Amino acid sequence: MTTDAATGEATLSERLDRLPFTRRHAKVLTGSGVGWALDAMDVGLISFIIAALAVQWELAPAETSWIASIGFVGMAIGATLGGLLADRIGRRQVFALTLLIYGLATGASALVGGLALLLVLRFFVGLGLGAELPVASTYVSEFAPARMRGRLIVILEAFWAVGWTAAALIGFLVIPASDDGWRWAFALGAIPAAYALVVRWGLPESPRWLARRGRHEEAERIVRSLEESASLTASRSRRIVPAAAEPAATTARERLGALWSPEFRLRTAALWLVWFCVNFSYYGAFIWIPSILVSQGYDLVRSFGFTLVITLAQLPGYAVAAWLIEVWGRRLTLSVFLVGSAVSAVFFGTATTEPAVIGAGMALSFFNLGAWGALYAVTPEMYPTSLRATGSGWAAGVGRIASIVAPLTVPPLLMLGGAPVLFIVFAVFFAIAAAAASGLVDRRGLALDER
Repeated sequence: MTTDAATGEATLSERLDRLPFTRRHAKVLTGSGVGWALDAMDVGLISFIIAALAVQWELAPAETSWIASIGFVGMAIGATLGGLLADRIGRRQVFALTLLIYGLATGASALVGGLALLLVLRFFVGLGLGAELPVASTYVSEFAPARMRGRLIVILEAFWAVGWTAAALIGFLVIPASDDGWRWAFALGAIPAAYALVVRWGLPESPRWLARRGRHEEAERIVRSLEESASLTASRSRRIVPAAAEPAATTARERLGALWSPEFRLRTAALWLVWFCVNFSYYGAFIWIPSILVSQGYDLVRSFGFTLVITLAQLPGYAVAAWLIEVWGRRLTLSVFLVGSAVSAVFFGTATTEPAVIGAGMALSFFNLGAWGALYAVTPEMYPTSLRATGSGWAAGVGRIASIVAPLTVPPLLMLGGAPVLFIVFAVFFAIAAAAASGLVDRRGLALDER
């Protein structure tokens, strides 16, 4: 995007990219981040609830695996549909709708009396959650100035650690407290249904999306509010200059086809492979860590306590990734954290003492969640505005296929060779993802593609 030579006025992209970080940016970031944290709380809670229900309902390993996997079936569908909807009806609308769907389904889960209904509700939880995450990262990336865009997306992803830590606290303090502890945990997970109203009415729509849809007056009001928040009122920033470039796609079919066009096919293939491998290892490991520790002889409370400590290492992982991503760039940061995840997985799988279990688990948490931050930062940057949410959503959707498969493979792998074999498999997937990251485009400091 370039400045209009005749009028001296700046394009939308230029106006957004030259802004400092303002209170309005903070509102978008924290508003989206709270939704992200509530999502993480739900995903984290299910790992503790599975461990409790396995004992209380006397569930077989295959049954507990399906409690985790059915949610990921919904997430795969939600991610692909959510991205398409966000490119069609707006980022904020889809973000709020997904919060509402999964918040209500999670609250209803507190009332179930058997496995069948729980599986149905977990599917709807996954449907909402799967659509929300890639849409939220796309939404924030379209507000963020180019020079700090990667860092802000990693900070957004860091809210995941806040939510997962909240889940670990609930798992440690609430679930073991009574036979109905898991019901109270689900009830707390219904909070996103109320928060959806805040999102719907309290956050602005993406001005980049509005401008691409021809809604220039609405886009102008939002950009002007950002500039006023930053005390930028120069005359050259008085109106949106319509984009000169044609959109890369205008219909759902064109968007899906564009992902595999000559321009985007390499980055799409690389992105899908990274998403698949990271999802497989992350969800295979972290959904099952409490249950694996219980199977190794630790009681429920002690297992949940270990998991809480391991979870806390996510926060410094995000902090380091947020710093490095604007220093090293997206690709190198992502690759280094994935290699660190692979090494940590091997050490965790072979740990035999309590200090080794906690230390290796914290390292795995540190590197893996830092990698997630880098992955969410790079994903929206791979595509232009007209298909950005679609591209992000489909990458996440392909990753969710691995999320479905991973929990189901854990019991047979544990039977085959125990935790060592299981975590070596996870390490291999992390290593493949690190290699695939070389196919991504690094847009550190560059403006988003506004086509």
